[in-house]
Amino acid sequence: MATKAKRSGGWEPPTRIEKDELVRISDAILAEPDITYTETEDVFRIHSNGLDWDIGNIVYEPDDPSEIAVGPDGKKLAVFMMHGGASDWRSIERLAQTFCGKRGYKVCNMTYPGRFYFDDPEHNWPDDTFHEDGTVRTPIWLKGEEITPDQYDVKTDDSHREIYGSRRYAVSKPGTMFHVRMGAWPKAIVDAMLDVCARHFPPDEWSIYVHGHSTGGPFVHTTMQRVENVRGLIGIENSPFGQFFNEMTKHDWPTPFNYVLIRDWRELARYKGAELALAEGDKPLFRLAQVMEELFEQWNEAKRFPQFKAENWYHNRTPSCLTEAAQVTAEYQGFNQEETDALVEEYLGYGVPLEGDGVKPVPNLLHGICDYSRDHTVPTYEFLTERYAQLNPAPKFRFIQLGTGVHSYWRTEEGLPLGVCPVVTKIWHDAIMNGYFDQ
Repeated sequence: MATKAKRSGGWEPPTRIEKDELVRISDAILAEPDITYTETEDVFRIHSNGLDWDIGNIVYEPDDPSEIAVGPDGKKLAVFMMHGGASDWRSIERLAQTFCGKRGYKVCNMTYPGRFYFDDPEHNWPDDTFHEDGTVRTPIWLKGEEITPDQYDVKTDDSHREIYGSRRYAVSKPGTMFHVRMGAWPKAIVDAMLDVCARHFPPDEWSIYVHGHSTGGPFVHTTMQRVENVRGLIGIENSPFGQFFNEMTKHDWPTPFNYVLIRDWRELARYKGAELALAEGDKPLFRLAQVMEELFEQWNEAKRFPQFKAENWYHNRTPSCLTEAAQVTAEYQGFNQEETDALVEEYLGYGVPLEGDGVKPVPNLLHGICDYSRDHTVPTYEFLTERYAQLNPAPKFRFIQLGTGVHSYWRTEEGLPLGVCPVVTKIWHDAIMNGYFDQ
């Protein structure tokens, strides 16, 4: 049966949940009867910034309409989700499946433009990210459109080697389609998100709650004030508005807008080392050979995912990158100065909470952070608590510390076969049903 609407005022989340309680909650949720549901591929084309874009969106929906959850406002409950920085929808599918299969929500799990691999039934990217002939893996923004090697240079950056190791980028050349796409994708991703919400969740029927893992966080924050029926953010390891993330890091993104990070095992290593240190101290250093073997095994599995990233400067809201990208796109479309200035202003507004007359307020936010996350820590969320309180009007902002888990919150560990996905499913649902997101 569908979850029945109810409401009790004054609900507040716990501030911390220890692992034994996380395991108990997870066991209880997984023991509940399953709601049968269907996963469907919604591959659609939009026209944005003078270009066509093919987008992949996976939809999870209960087979029986009577099983769809209904919220306190009498509307059906929906989640719009976005994955993290170098992946696709598959990284967070456990959460989507749990929300649909245990609570009856309809879920749309959208992949960033360029990340959905169309030419394989399983959508696995072929080979490795770097090829023996010197070429690299590049985005596919449109079926049949290839970014050829003459459209980019491969450059190495070791300026932050102590954090990242040596990072390599595909740098688009001016005058190429690759360069135009790199300038145009921010508006395309926003238009795609709005398209999904409008088609799947019309406002008279649905209340939407958004979730964006890591880099997906700034994207779904953009929808919160641009989609009328988004009621709030339900986050676990979600980054905030790009402006707030920039204030947290205290620096802009260091490369120009036309640099695509091509990932390799080093990107996994910078997380694995920090996560092991937080969990075990210096002990992993004494089994470093084993750790490295596990790391390479992990990369061998992970390279079927996109493993490139163009979105850093949106995540970080770097004004120079946003401005230049908009200008390149405006030039491609033959815009005059007034039209160019308007597109620049639009780009700069994506990562900023909107305030003023006639603007939808930022809705309430509920976050979770994992104990062994490298970047999502109590001090950063205390900063965000203060920062959101400065908005007018200020939304409710709370975060819950989870006594285990890493940034990849779906990762299996002892007692938690689906990571913390069942736990946050319960907490978020309780928050929704008990009025936490009422303004």
